[in-house]
Amino acid sequence: MSGIYPASCFIGLFLLLAACNSDVPVPAAVEFSADQVRVTITRTATNPFLSRHDLHLTFKGPGSCSIEVDLFPNTGYASRRNLYQAGVGVLYVVGQFDARVIDVKQCAVTLAEFRTLNRYVTFLGSFDENEQKVWTYFPASQRSELPFEKR
Repeated sequence: MSGIYPASCFIGLFLLLAACNSDVPVPAAVEFSADQVRVTITRTATNPFLSRHDLHLTFKGPGSCSIEVDLFPNTGYASRRNLYQAGVGVLYVVGQFDARVIDVKQCAVTLAEFRTLNRYVTFLGSFDENEQKVWTYFPASQRSELPFEKR
C-alpha cells in the first residue's frame, strides 16, 4: 500500500504540470517573400491553468520597416487572428475584438473599427492553435476561414 501513494502523487504532479500553460513566448509567422513582408504574432500565456494570453504583433516590411504592437489579449479562447489582403500593400489582422490595418507602403500599423474595414478582401490564413494546442499559422490553402463566435 505504501508504494502506491508515492506513485499516485508523482502521476498526479506530472498531469498537473502537463496541463499548465508555459509562459514562454511562442511565435507564429508568415512570410510573403515577393512583397518582402513578414507578419509574426507571438503568444505568451498569462495564467498557468486558463486560456489567457498576451498577443504581440511584429511586422517587418521592405527596407528597414519594422513595427511592433500589442494586440487585444486573449481573455478566454479568443487568440485566433485572421489575416486578409485588403488591396495592394494593405493587410488586415482581425481578431474577435480588434482589427489592425497594416499599410506596407507607409510602414504603419493602426487600430481600426470593424465598420471601417473593406468587406472585399482576400483571406490569407489564420494564426491559431492546432489540434495539439500549439500556436501556429495556417495558410488559407491548409484551413478555410473560420467565423468568430459570438459571446
